[in-house]
Amino acid sequence: MKTKLSLILLAFALCLGTANAQWVVTDPGNFAGNIANSVKEIATASKTVKNTLNGFKEVEKLYNDTKKYYDALKKVNNLIGDAYKVKETLVMVGDITGIYVDAYKRMLSDTNFRPTELAAMASGYARLLELSGESIKELKAIVQNGSFSMNDKERMDMINAIYEQVKEYKAITSYYTRKNISVSYVRAKKKDDTRRVQELYGMDEHRFW
Repeated sequence: MKTKLSLILLAFALCLGTANAQWVVTDPGNFAGNIANSVKEIATASKTVKNTLNGFKEVEKLYNDTKKYYDALKKVNNLIGDAYKVKETLVMVGDITGIYVDAYKRMLSDTNFRPTELAAMASGYARLLELSGESIKELKAIVQNGSFSMNDKERMDMINAIYEQVKEYKAITSYYTRKNISVSYVRAKKKDDTRRVQELYGMDEHRFW
């Protein structure tokens, strides 16, 4: 299984190399580790971000720098079993980060939120990112190093468990975002200003969270 997962990561690396010839992965075994480190950086930056669009630029830049990983992963098809779960877990972490960056950037220009509320929301997103990053670290340990005390079924069970864990974090991130937006909508309704909120966050059919 370790060999198979290493080959899958090599395929990911080759896809990345094709997508961006100037970015070369020399150690495909560290692919999950690279994502975990990037998520950690974004979470750390989120804790200290100033509650302005200008202050959010560093977080957005970190995400955009990491986005090449997720874009390449999405192009890898026809995977099954453990390899598919590894790929989907990494992609979901990208989705979690994307939901945060896109939605929070909009929230920063939403006059229905107070600065203290924005700071609290940023902390909530940062915590979800931290948890997702820890899951990816666990995944990296299984994919890169394996575990000599485990058989194939036990390793697959661990990968499945991490997949389900990250899936739950993504669901929580979506729910958390919707709840925050609903607070703005309720406040806007009291001011008869719901149209502006709808334009800021998009109509229901256009939201990905």
